[in-house]
Amino acid sequence: MANLKYSRQRESIKHFLATTKEHPTADTVYTHVKEEFPNISLGTVYRNLKLLTDLGEAIKITAPDGGDRFDGCTQPHNHFYCTKCKRILDLDLDMKKIEMINQAAADNFDGIIHSSNTIFFGECSDCIKKS
Repeated sequence: MANLKYSRQRESIKHFLATTKEHPTADTVYTHVKEEFPNISLGTVYRNLKLLTDLGEAIKITAPDGGDRFDGCTQPHNHFYCTKCKRILDLDLDMKKIEMINQAAADNFDGIIHSSNTIFFGECSDCIKKS
């Protein structure tokens, strides 16, 4: 890829993703970044999110509810989707356990598995407390 021109807007999007534990939609990112850059367009946010994911500086998570969410943590990890409040949370599993899951999958697959990204489903502790 050719040298990428520096963009304060892109840097702001990347910083927001890196500093939130939430997994925001593009609209949420847009709302947040618009505070710093009032003239930014939603299209610019979408293009920059795509670029960041293409560069490996963010992860796109396709949520079961049909929307895409974004994660600034690019280290291998899994996610939990709350079927009540629709939040996506990080699920930190021991890397040895993730490797065991990958190996179990590889044992049953005629190919090479390099990594995995699993989403677990259920109710988060906040939703359980509300019930």
